[in-house]
Amino acid sequence: MKISRLRRACMLGALVLLAPAAALAQAAYPSQPIKFIVPYPAGGATDTLARTVAQKLNEAWGQPVLVENKAGAAGTIGNNQVAKAPPDGHTVLIGITALIQQPSLMEKLPYDPLKDFAAVTLVARSPSMFAVPLSSSAKSLKEFIAMAKANPGKLSYGSYGAGTSSHIQGALLNMQAGLDLTHVPFNGAAPLVTNLVGGQLPSAFIDSASARPHLASIRPLAVTGTQRMHGLPDVPTFAELGYHSFDPYGWFGVFVPAAVPAPVVQKLSDELNRILRLPDVTAKIEALGLQVAGGKPEEVQKLLRSDAAIYAKIIKDASIRPAQ
Repeated sequence: MKISRLRRACMLGALVLLAPAAALAQAAYPSQPIKFIVPYPAGGATDTLARTVAQKLNEAWGQPVLVENKAGAAGTIGNNQVAKAPPDGHTVLIGITALIQQPSLMEKLPYDPLKDFAAVTLVARSPSMFAVPLSSSAKSLKEFIAMAKANPGKLSYGSYGAGTSSHIQGALLNMQAGLDLTHVPFNGAAPLVTNLVGGQLPSAFIDSASARPHLASIRPLAVTGTQRMHGLPDVPTFAELGYHSFDPYGWFGVFVPAAVPAPVVQKLSDELNRILRLPDVTAKIEALGLQVAGGKPEEVQKLLRSDAAIYAKIIKDASIRPAQ
């Protein structure tokens, strides 16, 4: 009985000490300007989302939220800056799906995406589509596959570059459908879409944001993700057509160094999720061709681990390597 009472007293004492500390950490944050690190050049979707959210966070908390573009080395420079930043929640990464694909593509990564970052929330999701030019005779994925098999070695698919999501998705289609589509890497979305629309490229995987302005000029045959895309109700998912591992969405997420106190992570997550529900923010995200996301830190962390495992297997099985 004495031991039981002693243990209970110790536990209560610990709770009394920890509760004020957690409350203090949350109440004191933010105590200085917040930096949003975007590991890509200004002007892209990641940058636009970061600046949209930063403005609202500034208004809500009355603390400057600065967006810094730290481009280079496929995003690893900016990612690494946040991974090594002081764990106080004032240096924040606005990252994309490539963050969890990198460990399977790069041998010497200066950080571990699943161990050195704490997920805060997702800002937006981006399904992709497999599309062909309007001039193509293929009206469905089944017809395209039949055409590719009837012309071995003659058809290709385009991507945003070696090791990108569109490259990984094309390699997955090759493996599952038994095709030999030649991979044609482009330097980003603009030249890829231009060649697809013009009919110089037989097929390509394109994300929803890049495809949105050109939907009248291309023919989507299937979409990634777990649901059909809004605005393309007649285009089936790959899962509906009997293919697997096409479920992961592309995403834009918010991360902080792993050692940031949980109350600070939660406070930032709660505020960002509130901001994402604002009508003007939702409208801006959807205008980019993206889906508003959100989510609790633990939910996002679980999703990252699941997606990372799927990409790792595809990359290994297809022997995918980034551009040298």
